[in-house]
Amino acid sequence: MTRPKNQEKVDFSAPHDLTTGMVERASCPQGKQQVFLRDTKSPGLRVRVTAAGAKSFVFEAKLNRNTLRRTIGDVRAWTIDGARAEANRLRVTLDSGFDPRVLDKQREEAKLEKAKELARAVTLGDAWKVYIAERTKTWRPRTLDDHLRMTEPGGKKANRGTRGRGLTIPGPIYSLLQVRLVDLTPEVVERWARTQGEERPTAGRLAWRCLKAFLNWCSTETDYKHLVNAQAATTRKTRESFGKPVARKDALERNQLAAWFKAVRTIENPVVSAVLQVMLLSGARENEVLSLRWSDVNFHWRRIVIKDKVESSREIPLTNYMVSLLEPLPRLNEWVFSSKTSASGALSIPSKAMKAACNEAGIDHLTIHGLRRSFGSLAEWLDIPTGIVSQIMGHKPSATAEKH
Repeated sequence: MTRPKNQEKVDFSAPHDLTTGMVERASCPQGKQQVFLRDTKSPGLRVRVTAAGAKSFVFEAKLNRNTLRRTIGDVRAWTIDGARAEANRLRVTLDSGFDPRVLDKQREEAKLEKAKELARAVTLGDAWKVYIAERTKTWRPRTLDDHLRMTEPGGKKANRGTRGRGLTIPGPIYSLLQVRLVDLTPEVVERWARTQGEERPTAGRLAWRCLKAFLNWCSTETDYKHLVNAQAATTRKTRESFGKPVARKDALERNQLAAWFKAVRTIENPVVSAVLQVMLLSGARENEVLSLRWSDVNFHWRRIVIKDKVESSREIPLTNYMVSLLEPLPRLNEWVFSSKTSASGALSIPSKAMKAACNEAGIDHLTIHGLRRSFGSLAEWLDIPTGIVSQIMGHKPSATAEKH
């Protein structure tokens, strides 16, 4: 048989032993929308050529006296041998009494159902991990730490904060981690809120806010928006389970200062004694004081640089008395308030020492954060402008100070 020339027109009226060159030369005759080039090796295989120049492999056969036509794929993506194999497979399927279109539809439905089953199996814990990973880059370290603590399993040894148990308890959201997102109904959240509200309303209230934000995030994500009820945590019963937060008002009074200072200055550990006094005299948050480094203290120009949660940092004056507290402290490491027993080398919150000093001074229920409130209230006694006090304490302008 004579090999056709490269420029020879393709005869669409007869079947051919398809070749790459023949497929490339095939073009739709003028006046027609499409034509089919038949293959001799695989009788059901066709090459469809459209007026626009598109070319694709097609399987064509008769089913119940009707023409069945299935597109295999673009000629640029399929080889001729691959298209023949697919056409032969469809021919065998048809000869076995099955309609390939029905089988393909059933397979797609099975895949879709399997995907739905997998989606319905997604738990809150699965989505929570994705949520944390995506939001970490936009959160402050404290916010990230709060979210991580929400799902801790507990059972870790701890010397404080366990009410005598010696082991930490699971985070507020830990009990919900195994709940499927599709099962996280308002009733489930209400039962959870009732338990948390009875056992630990303050931590539970923070967990509730985190849970609401998480559900709102899920409602905007393609993978989860069809699985969650974004309003599951906003019911009246859930809100009432936690109640309204009560603002703490504990603070030192003017006539309690002498007794408090006397008791704190008798604490044997000079680091603990100094840190409690600096917390009161600076008005800074406890974590801001405990995270002070020696590089933040300038004894020459009498100022301290404090890492701020509102701004990046702020400077406050270093008074003569504060200098007398800080200069004698041991320089064990980079931390101003260091500890020989702490894993980080920095002193942890001295709650026990604070409680003991208050008992000795006869002062009822004064928390560590109460020292910060004391600075704010006692500064009024000295007629210091509110704006200056707010700057020293690191309050956001026109927010916390004016609200309380």
